[in-house]
Amino acid sequence: MDNWPHKHILNLSCFSQEDFQMVLKLADRFNTAKYSGENKVCALEGFLVTTIFFEASTRTRNSFELAAKRLSAYVQSFSPSSSSLKKGETFMDTALTYSAMGSDILVVRHSSSNVPFEISKKLDLKNSKTSVLNAGDGLQSHPSQGLLDLYTLTKFFSNSIIDPFILKGKKILIIGDVLHSRVARSDIWALTAFGVNIVLCGPSTLVPDELENFVNCPSPPQQKDPVKSRGTIKVTRSLENAIENADGIIVLRLQKERMSKNMLRSVNSYSKEFCLTLEKLKRNKRDIPILHPGPINRGIEISSKIVDDYKNCLIEEQVSNGVSVRMALLYLLSKSQSTLK
Repeated sequence: MDNWPHKHILNLSCFSQEDFQMVLKLADRFNTAKYSGENKVCALEGFLVTTIFFEASTRTRNSFELAAKRLSAYVQSFSPSSSSLKKGETFMDTALTYSAMGSDILVVRHSSSNVPFEISKKLDLKNSKTSVLNAGDGLQSHPSQGLLDLYTLTKFFSNSIIDPFILKGKKILIIGDVLHSRVARSDIWALTAFGVNIVLCGPSTLVPDELENFVNCPSPPQQKDPVKSRGTIKVTRSLENAIENADGIIVLRLQKERMSKNMLRSVNSYSKEFCLTLEKLKRNKRDIPILHPGPINRGIEISSKIVDDYKNCLIEEQVSNGVSVRMALLYLLSKSQSTLK
């Protein structure tokens, strides 16, 4: 695990198949250790991990902090409500302050796209050893969520060895507000890297046709696609037909806080057409996996019966797997840093 090539983790468009495999293999090792009772390892002893969340979070922030603690790192948390942001300090100066305090890894979330990328550029210009790990930026990217979804699906379909190529040729349906979803974008980069064929379903205002060309549009800091051949992306408006042919489903939250006006006729009309229910799921004759990144709006994008009663609803597994995946990311960044010291 000493040859991790990235100083920062900003966007999964930069990941090669080998990068993805390295993360999943290590995450599975941490996951196995968790169930064997080895809850804490000394891999990051002496490292300082700082979580800088300019945007609210429950799962991601707590998952990263738990991951860092399980690796024996020191953890420093930033709270916008009690910070110098109230006095006019910029996000950049906040990040530089924590770097100057000796933080080895900044885990950054922001409501605007590219903020972690801009912070990483500034730190590199200052020859700082600090790494930046994107915990979600605007509509752009959520790398750790894309990786934990890849891991969760790989683990579901694997008998023993974790190999994401087991997903090749499978159809994964993503339902809902793709336009405003950084999770969907990261899921697409991760899944298509291993030949998954993505089907996007929702109203045209939230799932525009041009998303079929998404992987042809590089994201910073990508220069060219490191994956030679990807799975396909298709857009459909027919949820029932898409469910019938799906090997797995990822449901997205309606992100009303990011929407401009008049993107939906009404929430009720959206739910009637696109909410995933047991009745709609019956069109698929198999017990396929259902994922949701959370938080869940029950009865709007997914029914409580699926969340509570459907045996292959993997939402809790996603949360659990998220800790192991984030442990892997922090560990790999620490190995990248060891080459800089």
